[in-house]
Amino acid sequence: MNLIDKNYRKWLEGIKHKIKNAQLKIAVSANTQLIKLYWELASDILQKQKESDWGDAVLEQLSIDLRLSFPNINGFSRRNLYAIRQWYLFYSQRFEFVPQVVAQIPWGHNRLIISKIKEVEQAVFYCKAILENGWSRDNLELAIKNSYYETKGKSITNFKQTLPELQSKLAEETLKNPYNFDFMGLENDVHERDIEKAMMQHIMQFLIELGKGFAFVGKQYQLVVSDNEYYIDLLFYHLRLRCFVVVELKSGKFKPEYAGKLNFYLSAVDSQLKHSSDNPSIGLILCKHKDKIEAEYALRDINKPIGISEYLLTQALPEKLQSQLPSVEQLEKQLSEEDDAN
Repeated sequence: MNLIDKNYRKWLEGIKHKIKNAQLKIAVSANTQLIKLYWELASDILQKQKESDWGDAVLEQLSIDLRLSFPNINGFSRRNLYAIRQWYLFYSQRFEFVPQVVAQIPWGHNRLIISKIKEVEQAVFYCKAILENGWSRDNLELAIKNSYYETKGKSITNFKQTLPELQSKLAEETLKNPYNFDFMGLENDVHERDIEKAMMQHIMQFLIELGKGFAFVGKQYQLVVSDNEYYIDLLFYHLRLRCFVVVELKSGKFKPEYAGKLNFYLSAVDSQLKHSSDNPSIGLILCKHKDKIEAEYALRDINKPIGISEYLLTQALPEKLQSQLPSVEQLEKQLSEEDDAN
């Protein structure tokens, strides 16, 4: 057999892919079992402290004994036992057993959430977001810092009037307001092209800020309509929405005429780029400021789905940001798996 045969290599890649998937499932399963163990351990600790007069001194002794008995297992330090108890008290006020979504999150993420978040509903929201977006611990910390919970789904849109109900709901959840572009290190008084250039220099961070599912198509994307050339600032394809997303950048305050121009671009994209199986294209206007009433009026009679969001520019550049953005292939694979499951 020729080991460099193309058929063999293709077969080998398939086997390697299966092994990697199995490794991932084992890791996820192991993490889930660890989190469930921590839940039971915390419950036992609290019950024993309630029944006896040992107080917190029992944690010190328990830490020593567990580390002696299980020297190859991390997580039994006195400090971590305190964290496990705190985590249990946080969620047990609402849940009898550890929620499945919480059990799937790495322990480091869990500790960060309970140290930053005070409401269980918000904590569960962030757990779901971690699973959906594949956030690292640093990505999670940045999302909390940038008030991801408060901004998600807060864009002004006309989606309910222009999209089917299920598509409208998903599109609403996909956009947020405001977007935080502090990773660009730009000052407030900049032009659209400067923002666009910075976005391309930090494309991975920009895609993370947009959220999971956005695949970059191009900048200053050319459209030709009746022999006239037009250029879209940024063009994306969203893998879950199954549609093109046209983004227009504005360095100042929102103006009603922006909606009309974007409506025109969406018509052109739907006519020239949209596949028969794609959903209607969606537009997003990113501006520095907007008046809520003015924005709502501007979208009222527009027949294409458009959202309007603000963005923030600061110079507070996170030092530890590590991009965990999945590739387009990974996103498509996950989307395929979700479609099969449904």
